[in-house]
Amino acid sequence: MQLNAPIPLGQPVAPLPREDPNAKNWLIHQLYVSQDFQQALTLCQEVIDQFDGRVEYPLYIKALIKRRQGRIQESLELFQQVTRLNPHSIDNLKQVGRSLFLLGKHKAAVDVYEEALTLGIQDWELWHNKGMCFMYLKDFAKAEECFAHARKAERHDVTHMQLGRLYTLQENYAAAIEIYKEALDYSPDNPELMTTIGILYSRLGDNEKAIEFLGNSLTHDPKNPKTILAAGSIIQDHGDMDTALVKYRIAALATPNSAQLWNNVGMCFFAKGKPVPAISCLKRALDLAPFEWIVAYNLGLVHLTTRQYASAFHYLSSSINLKNDYASAYMYLAVTLAKLDDFENSCDAYRRAIEMESDFLFHLNFAITLFNNNAPEARLQCQEARRLFDELDEESRSADPDVQQHFSVLEAALGITPTAPTQQETKAQ
Repeated sequence: MQLNAPIPLGQPVAPLPREDPNAKNWLIHQLYVSQDFQQALTLCQEVIDQFDGRVEYPLYIKALIKRRQGRIQESLELFQQVTRLNPHSIDNLKQVGRSLFLLGKHKAAVDVYEEALTLGIQDWELWHNKGMCFMYLKDFAKAEECFAHARKAERHDVTHMQLGRLYTLQENYAAAIEIYKEALDYSPDNPELMTTIGILYSRLGDNEKAIEFLGNSLTHDPKNPKTILAAGSIIQDHGDMDTALVKYRIAALATPNSAQLWNNVGMCFFAKGKPVPAISCLKRALDLAPFEWIVAYNLGLVHLTTRQYASAFHYLSSSINLKNDYASAYMYLAVTLAKLDDFENSCDAYRRAIEMESDFLFHLNFAITLFNNNAPEARLQCQEARRLFDELDEESRSADPDVQQHFSVLEAALGITPTAPTQQETKAQ
C-alpha cells in the first residue's frame, strides 16, 4: 500500500476526533458542590479557553462562583453569555434576572423575568422574583399580583413571608397576619413565622395574642434572639423593666451587636430613672446603627430630661433629618429650642408638629412656651389643648396627673375658666 496515495475525488474525509465539550462537566460540578471554588474556576477556564467560550455549563458555574465572590457585574456578563448560547433556558434567564436584581437594576430584571414567562412555563420562582423587583420599585399593586401568581403556581414559605412583608410596608397588619397564618398551616413548626405574627399582633395592640405566638415560637426555638427581643419589648411596654432587662440579657448573648437591643435596654434604664447608663446604651446603639432615627430621637429625649439642651438639640435634629414626618420629634425639638431661648424657631417647630398631628400635648406645650414669652396666642393654644384633652376618654385623661396640674396652673395664669364636664363625663365620674 502506498503511504502518500492521493484521496480519490468525491470521497469524504473523516474528521479528526475531537474531545466532548461536556466531558468535564461532572468534575466541575463535583468541585463546585464541594465548595472547592478555586479549582472549579481553574477547570472552568480551561474548558472555556479550549472551546472558545462555546460551553454552557462551565460558563454557568463560573458565573455562579463570581457572584458568590461579590463580583456581580462580571457574573451578569457571564450569565448573558450563557443565555446567548441557550436562550430558551429558564434557569439561564433566572440567573440573569437575579444578577440584575442584586445590582439594583430592578426594571431591567422585570423585563428578563417577563421574557422568561413568555416561554410558557409557570415557574413560581419567576413570579416571586418579579414580585420582589416590583416591591423594590414600590409598585405594591403589581408586586401583590406577582406574589399571588407565585402562590398559585407553587406554595413556598418565602413567598408568604414576602407578601406579608409587603402588607406590613403598607401598614396593613391584619392582612399580613392572615398571610403569615396561612403559611403557618403549611409550616406549623416554623418559629420565624410565629415570631413575625407575634410582632404584628403587638403592633395592633393585641398583646395577649402577641405573647401567645411569641411563646409558641420560644417553645420551638428557646434561644431565638429576635423572639426574646420582641417578648422583652412587650414586657417593657407594660412597665415591667426588670423582667424586660432579664430577657434582653439572654438576647445579648446571641446578638451583642443588635442596635435595637441596646436601644431597648437604654430606654429601660431611662424608665428606671437611670439616665447615665441609658445614654451609654443608646450611644452604643447609635454606633451600631447610625441611621436609625428612633435611637437619635430617644437620645434627644434623655438629654432633654437631664437638661443637656445642646445635646438634645443635636440628637433631635439628627432624628428629624433621618425621618421628617414624626410629629413628636418636632414637638420635643420645640421644647428644646425654647429652653435654649430660641423662641422664634421654637414656635416654627411647634407649628410644624401641629400641622402633622393634632395632639393636646403639642398645643399645651406650645401654650406654655407662648405664655413664658408673653405672646397673646397662648390663650388660643391653651383653649385648643383643653378642647382636645376633653375629647379623650376617662382612662386617657387620668393617665398622667401632671397634665391636669399644668392645665390648672396655665388656665389660672391666663384667666381661663375650665369648661364644665359634659353629661356623659359626669356619668362616667
